Amino acid sequence: MTIKRIFQPVTTDLGDIVEKYRPQLEPFEAIYRRLHATPELSSQEEKTAAVAAAHLENLGFKVHTKIGGHGVAGVLRNGPGKTVLLRADMDGLPVLEKTGLTYASTKRMVDYDGVEKPTMHACGHDTHVTSLMAAATVLYSSRAHWSGTLICVFQPAEEHLNGAQAMVDDGLYDKIPKPDMVLGQHVMRMKTGTVTVLAGPILTASDSFSVRIYGRGGHGSMPHNCIDPIVIGCSLVSRLQTIVSREVTPGELAVVTCGSIHSGDAENVIPDFLDLKLNVRTYSPEIRERVLGALHRIIEAECQASGAVEKPTIKHTFSSPSTVNDGAAVEKLKESFNPYFKDRMMESKPSTASEDFSILATAVGAPYVYWNFGGVDAEKWEDAKARGKLEELPSNHSPFFAPVIHPTLKTAIDAMSLAALTFFH
Repeated sequence: MTIKRIFQPVTTDLGDIVEKYRPQLEPFEAIYRRLHATPELSSQEEKTAAVAAAHLENLGFKVHTKIGGHGVAGVLRNGPGKTVLLRADMDGLPVLEKTGLTYASTKRMVDYDGVEKPTMHACGHDTHVTSLMAAATVLYSSRAHWSGTLICVFQPAEEHLNGAQAMVDDGLYDKIPKPDMVLGQHVMRMKTGTVTVLAGPILTASDSFSVRIYGRGGHGSMPHNCIDPIVIGCSLVSRLQTIVSREVTPGELAVVTCGSIHSGDAENVIPDFLDLKLNVRTYSPEIRERVLGALHRIIEAECQASGAVEKPTIKHTFSSPSTVNDGAAVEKLKESFNPYFKDRMMESKPSTASEDFSILATAVGAPYVYWNFGGVDAEKWEDAKARGKLEELPSNHSPFFAPVIHPTLKTAIDAMSLAALTFFH
């Protein structure tokens, strides 16, 4: 005789489920400290991935590893119902940590450019990994209260904005079921314990370029015999800023940044070439197309006007789409978040930062929601707020960025667990 499994929740209050099945936090706090002390750069997250994979395997997930590099995907089938994917990014940054924490990173790694660099979890991805591991425990332990398929993805190379696409291109959705909902979160420079979620555009598209300007080198005392790429580059840096001020409709968001300019090695030598690294942030596809077109036009025209010996090379090195939260899904999530977090739910505004998270959803046409939670010590936040100096608090990518463990980790665990339960019901 076959006994059919009947899903019957013991309680309809999702917050009660989270409170009841949240594990003891001390072991996860220890994991967090260990991850923080041993960050790994983009595409090198081997040990971090191993920690996440082992945890999922111990819970009974079917685990797939080495997807798109060191990506991990764990699948827990728990009867009929929706398939919900939860995502955490794993990589650190080439930043020298200056937090003074007892568990601060002193690690160094060789980056993609072949140079050894200090390495730090300066964007909080250690918090993301730990909280998803703990949320997986909550959801596994509470599986009598929900029905469906849970997927936990630990993604590599978010900082390079290519890890999500790498996982998709490496057959992620040949290995795991296609999700009905994709969920992600990020720790930010906000008061610890707080949460924000917003419908519509929340993060910009990001496009990065590597540009080489070709001049004609020679003696610094004889500029009339040379074509100086440094002069061309300086003019370009200024001229590119006019794209936003003169070609983008006022009120529309766009950012054009020159983050690196390098040419020459001696004060009395005009070099042969100059290298620029540029980044563009936009929300709408129309504005993106216009800005990128202007960028190419200005670079090529400036070189031609200056008599450059050949056309510049403009390489599109990285690209990620804008993040646009599904409106209906956000409203449903608020129905769970608002009564649970209460006055810790804060107003949210779109950010000029970028992510590749949305690719995990758009690759299969699934809706998604991405929200933020705070990690700044409450007393420091209130003091800075009272002085009107919130901008002085260390932000993501700062060498001083150090989310406090309490109650940041608990908030992240609760938010991810509650969100998953919301879309299983």
